[in-house]
Amino acid sequence: MNRSQLIESLSRECVYDLAVVGGGATGLGVALDAALRGFSVVLLESHDFAGGTSSRSTKLLHGGVRYLAQGNLALVREALAERATVLRIAPHLAQPLPFVMPSYKWWQTPFYGIGLKLYDLLAGSAGLGRTEFLSRAQTLQALPGVNPDGLRGGVKYWDGQFDDARLALALARSAEAAGAHVLNYAEVKAVRQLSGSEGPLSLVDVTDRRGGGSFQLQARCVVNATGVWVDALRDHTQPPANPGTPSRMVSPSQGVHVVVDRDFMPGGHALLVPKTRDGRVLFAVPWLGKLVLGTTDTPRKDLPREPDAFAEELEFILGEASQALSRPVRSQDIKSLWVGLRPLVAAPAAAEGSTKVLSREHTIVVDPNGLVTVTGGKWTTYRAMAEDVLERCFASQLLPRRAGGQSATHELKGAAMASPATPLHAAPGLHLYGSDGVQVNDCPGQDNALGGGLTEAMVRFAARFEHAQTVEDVLARRSRILFLDAAEAARLAPAVANILQQELGTDPALQSFLDLSARYLPASNAI
Repeated sequence: MNRSQLIESLSRECVYDLAVVGGGATGLGVALDAALRGFSVVLLESHDFAGGTSSRSTKLLHGGVRYLAQGNLALVREALAERATVLRIAPHLAQPLPFVMPSYKWWQTPFYGIGLKLYDLLAGSAGLGRTEFLSRAQTLQALPGVNPDGLRGGVKYWDGQFDDARLALALARSAEAAGAHVLNYAEVKAVRQLSGSEGPLSLVDVTDRRGGGSFQLQARCVVNATGVWVDALRDHTQPPANPGTPSRMVSPSQGVHVVVDRDFMPGGHALLVPKTRDGRVLFAVPWLGKLVLGTTDTPRKDLPREPDAFAEELEFILGEASQALSRPVRSQDIKSLWVGLRPLVAAPAAAEGSTKVLSREHTIVVDPNGLVTVTGGKWTTYRAMAEDVLERCFASQLLPRRAGGQSATHELKGAAMASPATPLHAAPGLHLYGSDGVQVNDCPGQDNALGGGLTEAMVRFAARFEHAQTVEDVLARRSRILFLDAAEAARLAPAVANILQQELGTDPALQSFLDLSARYLPASNAI
């Protein structure tokens, strides 16, 4: 079913059990879980799937070493269990990754080592490998490129890494396969409560941001999973929320990531600096042939679709990375620079201007008008969040209770692999499609390599089967070239635009992408 046929189908008079607004990690998780339980589901995303926060993570599936230090053991234990689930249901997109904390003071190895042994204990059977104390020589071997001056040793532990945008796509396509309808570039303008013969209904007003038309659909239950933008949708529901409900659920924070060439640290281990000069952590993570450095945690009051890095954030990452590595990282070394907004749950007692005291755990609110809003959380626990959302829908009698648990074992699209997975820190290629690689190469152009691991066949597959509409969709999220090398993405953009034009017959928004790619380089990004 192509896009126009899907919109025509959605416009017909029918009532969905569940309408999910938001196509990031949480919304897609809810849609898949509900579809697996047999509900009729439609998911509407105003931009592209994972077009916001969900494609701009640090690419880690983790229990949260930081949360362990805060004593939040319940959050760590849940996340470690969910980490194991994601690794199992999407092995082509999520894999174990060894980390090393280098030690420069005598007490650091035992101090951090004991904490990470507790991490192992909390993981139990879901553990990925045991924590090890490393000598200086072992640390240098594991982290070629680490600063050797004063190095005493290190601690090695295990966590997970993943391709966030492609995991979101796998969720979207898996939800489709389970019977859900999913549509990107479909902006929900309003949600209004109606009275139906079988109970309350919601009328959802939708604008097609690609075709320019609009349509309406009805649902028994509407879930607002729009991330940092949840409050905007709550403001556009009728009747409005009561004055007694929280007026604002999210206090946004932004995280900046810098990508450099792998030769700064060419090994297969990630580096973690547990405490920088201002108390934050620094990661250096090998990912898709490059090295990702980050991140920051800076509060901001506005909610731009494409946030820019603040100059002091870039200075922090480059400065700390230059201390952690054996050679300095300079602005001219940056291949890509991206910024993501985090939906931290606002707390009345939070200190002004601080995001460290805000909750990263998710919160679910059911407004008097029946709108169910979920925000907070993190990628690792998307599936548990989805289960909690549906449980809240049941408890509020918005949906009839149905048994769940299927999402814990349901393999995502591409997961049925016959051969061992290629490491995620290797350069991108056909392996990221898993078992769908055969279908990719059935498309014309498998031998036409465009660059950056992208082929003509992959672009055609993205248009035909992965809902890609624009050059940005392909180069930012079907492939990750924009996030790896913004200049290379700009170079490939005209060829990608030409293929999309052939496949879809619509404007692939080439100039818009070229403007965007310039913002992923430091000269035009930092403010």
